Amino acid sequence: MSDSYYELIDGDDPLGEKFAATDLVRSTWSAEIQHGAPPSALLVRALERCEARDDTRLSRVMIDLLGAVPAEGDLWVRSRIERSGKQIELVSAEMLAPGRDGGPRAVARASGWRMKTMDTAAIVHTSAPPLRPLAEARSRDMKKDWDRNYVHSLDWRWLTEPMSDGPGESWIRPEVDLVKGETMTALERLFAVADDANGIGTKLDIRRWTFMNTDLVVHVHRLPEGEWIGIRAETNYGPDGIGTTIGTLFDESGPVGAIQESVLVRPMPGR
Repeated sequence: MSDSYYELIDGDDPLGEKFAATDLVRSTWSAEIQHGAPPSALLVRALERCEARDDTRLSRVMIDLLGAVPAEGDLWVRSRIERSGKQIELVSAEMLAPGRDGGPRAVARASGWRMKTMDTAAIVHTSAPPLRPLAEARSRDMKKDWDRNYVHSLDWRWLTEPMSDGPGESWIRPEVDLVKGETMTALERLFAVADDANGIGTKLDIRRWTFMNTDLVVHVHRLPEGEWIGIRAETNYGPDGIGTTIGTLFDESGPVGAIQESVLVRPMPGR
């Protein structure tokens, strides 16, 4: 991979690791803000690297998007242990960007429960039925609909027709690095696409409505294997402008975790 979402500018900046974003982070809602997936993956990178231990892994990650993450300008990411322990740790990370006054402000936060691993292969169980295989999915050539942005970083193949009845289903593979020159970990790859559950599950016309999520909570019972991440998701809408996306995340061997997102629903301006 030659392209990336971010470049590491300074690993020793007092505010945290300093990054510059590329055009591939830009949102489909606005070119001025980042899609939720790249910041989520970068925060997961920080959670995994914070006082890393080989005998633990993240089991639950909660991302809160505190506002629009700017697509241009400096970004800083820092992390810390909130609660240490031999078997269970709580780790947090924060992304900063320049505010209106020029000073750094928090634009996204993450917390993750990190648990000690052991061999439980004898009791493996999953209840969600697997996705249909990748060979049955097809590309919708979504890249043609936007200028260079996040969509251009993905090989996105659909198993269902968008906005059809029932859950939406897709296979997605990031085609770029998270950070230039680095190989993505399994969880970084998962979070580089997990935020897409909202778009996969929606039943709303993007020309008439906005449906932006403010968070994502992912529980991972098994680390994904391989390059492809599958998503089965459905979004429910209430009568008061608020919705919730609920979904299951997969690799080609089966389910790996579950996701939920809070969704703010609004008519498209001018509609």
